[in-house]
Amino acid sequence: METPAAPPATAEHIANTTEPYGCWPSPIEASLTASLDGRPEYVGTVGDEVWWTEPRPSEGGRRALVRLRSGGGPEETVLPAPWNVRSRVVEYGGRPWTAARGERGPLLVFAHFADQRLYLYEPDAGGEPRPLTPLGTVGRGLRWADPVLRGGEVWCVMEEFTGPSPTGVRRVLAAVPLDGSAAEDRSRVRELTDDRHRFCTGPRLSPDGRRASWLAWDHPRMPWDGTELKVAEVAAEGSLTGVRTVLGGPEESVAQTEWAADGSLLAVSDRCGWWNPYRVDPDSGGAVNLCPREEEFGGPLWKTGLAWLAPLASGPVAVLHGLGSSVLGILDPETGDLVDVAGPWTAWQPTLAVHGSRVYGVAASPRSGYEVVELDTSTGRARAVGAHAVDRVDPAYYPEPQSRTFLGPDDREIHAHVYPPHHPARRAPADELPPYVVWAHGGPTDHVPPVLDLHIAYFTSRGIGVVEVNYGGSTGYGRAYRERLREQWGVVDVEDCAAVARALAAEGTADPARLAIRGGSAGGWTAAASLAGTDLYACGTVIYPVLDLQGFAEETHDLESRYIDGLAGPPDTLAVRNRERSPAARADRIKAPFVLLQGLDDAVCPPAQAERFLRALRGHAVPHAYIPFPGEGHGFRRADTMIRALEAELSLYVQVFGLRRDDVERLELGSG
Repeated sequence: METPAAPPATAEHIANTTEPYGCWPSPIEASLTASLDGRPEYVGTVGDEVWWTEPRPSEGGRRALVRLRSGGGPEETVLPAPWNVRSRVVEYGGRPWTAARGERGPLLVFAHFADQRLYLYEPDAGGEPRPLTPLGTVGRGLRWADPVLRGGEVWCVMEEFTGPSPTGVRRVLAAVPLDGSAAEDRSRVRELTDDRHRFCTGPRLSPDGRRASWLAWDHPRMPWDGTELKVAEVAAEGSLTGVRTVLGGPEESVAQTEWAADGSLLAVSDRCGWWNPYRVDPDSGGAVNLCPREEEFGGPLWKTGLAWLAPLASGPVAVLHGLGSSVLGILDPETGDLVDVAGPWTAWQPTLAVHGSRVYGVAASPRSGYEVVELDTSTGRARAVGAHAVDRVDPAYYPEPQSRTFLGPDDREIHAHVYPPHHPARRAPADELPPYVVWAHGGPTDHVPPVLDLHIAYFTSRGIGVVEVNYGGSTGYGRAYRERLREQWGVVDVEDCAAVARALAAEGTADPARLAIRGGSAGGWTAAASLAGTDLYACGTVIYPVLDLQGFAEETHDLESRYIDGLAGPPDTLAVRNRERSPAARADRIKAPFVLLQGLDDAVCPPAQAERFLRALRGHAVPHAYIPFPGEGHGFRRADTMIRALEAELSLYVQVFGLRRDDVERLELGSG
């Protein structure tokens, strides 16, 4: 375990203390990093209050629902532990709550992670949450997400497993009565749509309540490949009639739909090659681009209920837009004028809510972690109003990112964020180059913005550089950029990460003998594939990874069960691609030490892949460590898990890079 951090150095020591890279002391301990992990999600307004969910690593990794009353005051946790406001629809979840003002205060409907039931709760009226849906299990049964209140019902996505296979599942829009009658009687749940489409988002209701819109798509497409915007009339008895597709298709991704206050239908579509905002005729399907730009006003729909735009009642539309990372702007839908919000925030998460003239979102910068931000559009003033936990860290130790563009094979551009080693009271000898770790993000259809991340600061404050690579296939740079990875997973991502690492070494930024690669999920695939495909890296950290293309296609959850079609090729070519690219099939080529971290409850990248990979490695004298974590799924959430994982990773670098540290327990690297 780590020893207590030394007090901050005084100014006169800053220029006089020289220590080798990787050997610097740091107050950013693994325990502190773990306690502040995660970010707020799913912002919403309840009357003039703002609510959101936030992680609680020290409370078993649950997500708490938090409210901030109007007029200020402290944040309040709506539900005590062990209540966990989190859905498991498509495993990654979706918006897990909705609320409205009732006669006795807020009326809340939420999904509880432990049993995946919907519950009704009135926090100001006393009492306990009351179940609305039948009892299932965390692994199977019924799941719910993206709810909206309508009269005496809550409308939402219903996910129902029909067999033991992870792909034996159906999804529909459903109406659940608020009187609790469906809690013991599944037949009381009204299905609003049929299950002809494999996936759908929750419904959005027009202001007059007469129409509903939602998104749908089918295998083998992922939602960033092609989705359909559906519109239907809401009949007097509450059924949906006249269902039709008004936008989208196999090669057009519609990422969001919302109704404006005047009854017009808004959507975010990439029909021009970039996710842009459109006004859509709900009858004819005609679409007008409200702000034609080669920028992204949307992103990958990994979860239902994400929001990149939110119309205000007065007419303007709050939008998130940009290249690589998003900023908040206010769009005039009549003129196309777009005014960005002033403030320090450089990246906004896809969650927006409005009340009157106020807009709420979640944003961060290189100097601040993700926090809830309020914009008053009447004055233009923006301020942080919630989730300021990173204030516990001395800003002098924050890393200072440099956003850069590198050239890869065929002179293709590669976007990356470089985080050099940084410490207010230490410097390295003038003739020493620092070790660097290449971070490959997950997804792979995703991206990373240059914002404060204490997991990065944990290493940079100790004298180890980090570079995050938005390799070809990443979002944030248009459809053509993310299409670079089509059928090239394990090739383009590996090449792009290597090109960035080699460029840093060639220019004298990084020590070419002390390069490492690290990634989780799809990034774990890239890290492991890089170790098997190149001798560039001295070691690697592989976290809940994909390691076997065929195994992943057969064992993963429903959402990604056909993802490999686009990433590696159609099923009839998969066996060949698997032999050519999968780390499990090329384990004999790995020579560099590595650590493999795996959650044993992972339904996305099941531990069976890690076990097959390790069996394939037997007989090859490669120093490595395998650390399984019972109770963890895809993405570590518990503080003790994150502490163990960070310290194991640091120990790997200490041993391989030849660093002098006595503040981290030595990780045993076996070769059996």
